[in-house]
Amino acid sequence: MVAVFTVGALGTLGAGAVFGVDEIVALSMAGLLAVASVAERLAREYLDDGKLTLDEINGAFSPFAKSEEVEPEPLPILSNDEEGKSKPKHRA
Repeated sequence: MVAVFTVGALGTLGAGAVFGVDEIVALSMAGLLAVASVAERLAREYLDDGKLTLDEINGAFSPFAKSEEVEPEPLPILSNDEEGKSKPKHRA
């Protein structure tokens, strides 16, 4: 649950700063919401049949699991053509 709190909190640190929310308040709220989300999923799974399987537990944490690394798309390079207009040119 500590990892869930950390992932949820750090994801909103920048957004809190943009909107003028105190950092501690933004981190606390986001972290608590992330933990509450996992706790709610676990509670719902438990209410279904009165037990939790390993798959159900893993499913509750899956939104916060490490995502696969995706290679970012290269940014276009701007170049000037003969008319003086800038056109995006993709890297090869």
